[in-house]
Amino acid sequence: WQADVARLPRAELRGAQLTVRNVRNFDYRTESDFTARYEDRTYDLSKLRGVDVFMSYWGSPAIAHTIMSWQFENAPPLAVSIETRKRTGQEYSALKGFFKQYEIIYVVADEHDVVGLRTNHRGEQVYLYRLKSTPALARALLLDYVESINGLVERPQFYNAFADNCTTTIRRHREHVDPDAPPIDWRLLANGYLDQRLYDRSIVDTRLPFEELRRLSQIDTKAKAADRDPAFSQRIREGLPDPR
Repeated sequence: WQADVARLPRAELRGAQLTVRNVRNFDYRTESDFTARYEDRTYDLSKLRGVDVFMSYWGSPAIAHTIMSWQFENAPPLAVSIETRKRTGQEYSALKGFFKQYEIIYVVADEHDVVGLRTNHRGEQVYLYRLKSTPALARALLLDYVESINGLVERPQFYNAFADNCTTTIRRHREHVDPDAPPIDWRLLANGYLDQRLYDRSIVDTRLPFEELRRLSQIDTKAKAADRDPAFSQRIREGLPDPR
């Protein structure tokens, strides 16, 4: 496997203590030059406060990569990015992504890794939205993710650019835990407009007009300024509207 997806994460729940193994926290000098580092982290689910979503753009405004990140009191966020697990020498092809050419992986990572890689080394445009979820819903969603994360250790699954991608899979997890999940619409496929869908459904802060919220939510400049700061996650959230 390529180095950035070499290890599969797994998690153990004992009471309210969630221990996640193989949390990726690489030290990047460039996109391809990095020191690989995996960690085991334990989170107290009683201190889970909510969940945020990142949207990362690299080309078309209609297509984005989405990353969920759970927020805890007195602990670093836990980010999960649903991606293709590529073998050494394999490159991603959007066309091949429809035809079972790649396994799927839930990259569980520090935000400095999975977000900073995109803002600081790939030059992508990244937006961060705080979601209006209760701690109970955030917990249920995280545990549904954990079930899939552990399942992939024993039973690998294929990535599918249409049905099992970074956004449609999030939607499926939401349906598992929330009977009031909004109905499907075209923005789940043209997911670059997912933030507008979240706004229309009042899942993000709606006290400002959408365009103003979107402007404030772009974090590229803040992420580059924070770089290797241990307070990276706090700094990229400075000034963000928070519906919670």
